[in-house]
Amino acid sequence: MIARFGVFVLDSDQRRLVGGDREIHLTPKAFDLLALLVEEAPRVVRKSELHERLWPGTFVSDATLVGLVKELRRALGDHDSKSPVIRTAHGVGYAFGGQLQGTTSRAPSVSRWVVVGGRRVPLTEGDNLIGRDPASTVCLDATGVSRRHARIVIGEQGALLEDLGSKNGTVLADRSLTGTASLHDGDHIQVGPILLIFLAAAEGLSTETVTGHLSQPRGPRKR
Repeated sequence: MIARFGVFVLDSDQRRLVGGDREIHLTPKAFDLLALLVEEAPRVVRKSELHERLWPGTFVSDATLVGLVKELRRALGDHDSKSPVIRTAHGVGYAFGGQLQGTTSRAPSVSRWVVVGGRRVPLTEGDNLIGRDPASTVCLDATGVSRRHARIVIGEQGALLEDLGSKNGTVLADRSLTGTASLHDGDHIQVGPILLIFLAAAEGLSTETVTGHLSQPRGPRKR
């Protein structure tokens, strides 16, 4: 999340707070508190929720929370009691009281790879050749696989699979591929006698390992 208010820019992903032309240092918990209040603005976040989200499973006194609020107010030059940036809801909690000029969310970075025979092969932007050619991104040294069998193209529109005129064809989700087709997480790709599993995940998310395997060879496709 990137949030702008007053002369400040808060980047929660890069954990940076910039005011004008200078970067402002905050302790980690003070930064977490500011990001949390901005994200929840204009809602008043109760003290109990702040404790739970900032110190899960750990008991800390209210004085610790008050200390973080004071740190934020000093860093933000928050001295106007009539229009505070960090607003106190007495006996309840705190809220972000600044005027947000806009917030944006970063598009998640997506990692893509294929699993074949228990081997995980990462895919990169652009063309990823599949075939017996040793220079292939996914090199498959097996009878029934053409030297330049197929390719996966990674671009702004996602991942596309294309057969390159292979002798035995390429099958996606049990259907022979003609032209190009979009790939989605978990898709099965049959390249000659070999099964590949295409996987995609946003950066930072854990993904269960899937083991690929050899399937039964298919007969040559009539042309």
